[in-house]
Formats: sequence, C-alpha cells, structure tokens
Amino acid sequence: MQLVEFGGGLVQPGGSLRLFCVASGFNFSARVMGWARQAPGKRLEWLGHVYRDSTTYYSESVRGRFTISRDNAKSMVYLQMDSLKPEDTGVYYCAPETDAGYSRPGDSWGHGTQVIVSS
Repeated sequence: MQLVEFGGGLVQPGGSLRLFCVASGFNFSARVMGWARQAPGKRLEWLGHVYRDSTTYYSESVRGRFTISRDNAKSMVYLQMDSLKPEDTGVYYCAPETDAGYSRPGDSWGHGTQVIVSS
C-alpha cells in the first residue's frame, strides 16, 4: 500500500484548503478510505471516511465544515476543508478506514501533509 498526501499549507482562519491523496498498491475501489490528523502534542484523530458508494461519515469536530470525496478511477481521496480554525492545525493523513482506531500514524501510511491555520 502506498499513500501520498499533498495540498497542505498556511491558511488564515475562516479560509479553505483542499487536500489530495493518491493511493496505489491495493484495490482502492474496494476500500473505505478516510482522513486523520495529528495536531501538535495531541494523539491522532480520525476525521471521517468515504464508502465505496461515496457516502460519508464525519467526526463531530469537522462535520459541516469538511467534505471527503473520492475518485475510484484515479485512486484518489480528497478532503475539502472550509471554515478552518486554528485548532485544525496539524499533519493530515489519508488511510483505510480499518485503521481508524490507530493512536499514531500507521507504518503503511504516507508522510502526511502539514496544514497550518493562522493569521
């Protein structure tokens, strides 16, 4: 399994950012895929996931602000982040939903992409 995240950066509070994840090395279309983040000094937080039919689940902390989507033809997962807050700062990872209970990034995960929300 290979996962490569990109699209992070510095954004002001209230702003938006779109993250991308390219997957390879496994049957992507058969897997439920999601996003997690690790804020400085905090444990990994599972944000939500998208099922094979594109239905979604979100954690309470991001519901209504973040949108997860996927493109099975391109083996990509997206995270649209709106109304960003300083507490959204962290390293963002995409991962299979089977890893949702991890307390730290999995060994098969990518390096993540850094998001900083600050004025």
